[in-house]
Amino acid sequence: MDLKSKIRVIEDYPKEGISFKDITTLLKDKDAFKETIDELEKAISNLDFDYIAGIESRGLIFGAPLADRLGKGFIPIRKPGKLPGAIKKVSYNLEYGSGELEMHEDAISQGDKVVIIDDLIATGGSAKAAGELIESLGGKVSAFEFLIELTSLDGRSYLSDYEVISLIKYDH
Repeated sequence: MDLKSKIRVIEDYPKEGISFKDITTLLKDKDAFKETIDELEKAISNLDFDYIAGIESRGLIFGAPLADRLGKGFIPIRKPGKLPGAIKKVSYNLEYGSGELEMHEDAISQGDKVVIIDDLIATGGSAKAAGELIESLGGKVSAFEFLIELTSLDGRSYLSDYEVISLIKYDH
């Protein structure tokens, strides 16, 4: 199946000059969604890892069913204020501002191996921050996995110390 054809592109959203990749059209197509999870699973099936961590928000959509399918635990990496209990926080820069991500301090133990998943890699800032969270708690990032990669923004080079997997590539 051509998964790229299932993604709607909306020009000038959320601001002029942005070509937004809307995955809601892929998600509502049950066959395309299943195929997406199948392909994400296939791409990491040979890796050694204990957990899948999904970055809010769309990384949660793909990460949870993928973890279930692979018999792995799932760790949510959330935006501030969403998790109860003791949390670890990291700040990162965005193209037009900054952001923060959080996860529970007890989500992983020393030496746990984690695949981090999100729907899209652009500049790599949020992914790198998620990796820093995992590593700050003693974990090891086995790989980053994305449905979509915006190759012109070269986020892959920002993650050059890691294995980076993406299924669909766009130039912009």
